[in-house]
Amino acid sequence: MNRILFALVLWLAAMAQAEANRGVAFIHGTGHQTNALDDYWQRPFVDGVRAGLPNSANYVVINCNFEKYWWDTAAAGCLAGQLTNFINARGITEMTLITHSNGGNVVRWILSNPTWDSRYPNIIAKTRKVIALAPSSAGTPLANAVMNGNVFEQSLGWLMGYKSDAVRQQQTHWMSTYNAQWLFGTAGRPALPKTFRPMVGTDVRTAIWSGNAYCGGYHLNLGLEATSYWLDSCSDGFLNCSSQSAAGSVWFYDYQRTSSGYILNHNQSRRDCFGLTGLVRGFL
Repeated sequence: MNRILFALVLWLAAMAQAEANRGVAFIHGTGHQTNALDDYWQRPFVDGVRAGLPNSANYVVINCNFEKYWWDTAAAGCLAGQLTNFINARGITEMTLITHSNGGNVVRWILSNPTWDSRYPNIIAKTRKVIALAPSSAGTPLANAVMNGNVFEQSLGWLMGYKSDAVRQQQTHWMSTYNAQWLFGTAGRPALPKTFRPMVGTDVRTAIWSGNAYCGGYHLNLGLEATSYWLDSCSDGFLNCSSQSAAGSVWFYDYQRTSSGYILNHNQSRRDCFGLTGLVRGFL
């Protein structure tokens, strides 16, 4: 009898898994995106990742104004609207959220403040996990420099914008306050209601003879080489490793799992570089 019951439990569990309609959402970082598929992520990465779904059509690429404060209707409000439409249109029962940079903070805002918006609880319930690629969970000294009118205001425009609300929020002292009062998942704070797994980028390499310096665009990588001198020895050219690993539980540091142990700078961590696509696909 016990064997029969055990077999029945296994069968029911398998049926429940088979019936789950899984999806994936790609959530960009700082910036006002209108075509994040081509301009932010690029198709090889998105197509390679969604191929790991039982139904590869169950995906959405978010386009929102993440130059605003996280709670703004154009930021988290827009994200909540697009995720809700995705869930309803595709009948999604569980989804993985793939974030990059400040996109991880917008998602953490939703996960940490379920009563802020009536759409948040259903999004949280449907979320299986968050794969946070190079999240700015503790901010970056470069945001401090931009807000202080440093020269990096010009050199970082392509990456994070200028003196926007989102850049202001990513100042290290502002993030310290948010993490202490509004956001879950960091040390000493309540855990997030869903798994939050950061991938941490650790360095920038731009030697012209190095093949890995060209993946994602050499000119973008070169800009990160310059900004890395303002950061810790462990950084991806935009964020210190300590910021990327501040929330949730680290999935891996780039060199631990990428092809040939290559590093992923902040630009490359949203690209089809060094096996990252396959790693994300396998972790859905």
